[in-house]
Amino acid sequence: MKKVLLGLGTNLGKKEQNLNHAIEMVKKEIGAVQAISSIYQTPPWGFESKEYFFNQVIAVQTVLTPSELMIAIKNIESTMGRLQREQGQGYQDRIIDLDILDYAGEVMDLEHVTIPHPKMSERSFVLLPLQEVDQFWVHPTSKMSILDLINALKNDIEIKKI
Repeated sequence: MKKVLLGLGTNLGKKEQNLNHAIEMVKKEIGAVQAISSIYQTPPWGFESKEYFFNQVIAVQTVLTPSELMIAIKNIESTMGRLQREQGQGYQDRIIDLDILDYAGEVMDLEHVTIPHPKMSERSFVLLPLQEVDQFWVHPTSKMSILDLINALKNDIEIKKI
């Protein structure tokens, strides 16, 4: 079994319901959910939208390999109605977004996934909920603690715990 940290986000429809539905699907398709963070509300990051995001991080125990995990995540997103963006298209509104943040502390760059998530250290909406589910987490490449990463954030967006 591997401990995996997943980031969840939504900015369309019934946002809290979307997160809860995604967590239920993770339980069925990926593995046992060990911890669930609070929900954080943030404005869009990296694109313009009038819809705020709800974000969470969950810790999951899984037997899936990183590639199998990515397939399961894409299936959950698709089942929930997420439209995949085309090559070169920027960020957009979405019903659900699941990201692999960490896979048992391993570092890998596969065809369809980079672990740890390459932009996670820049995002308070990832780091703050991650700290809730694993306060002793250390970034596998930078070796910075979660607290040090949070303290290093610069020019970050407004975030509100719900």
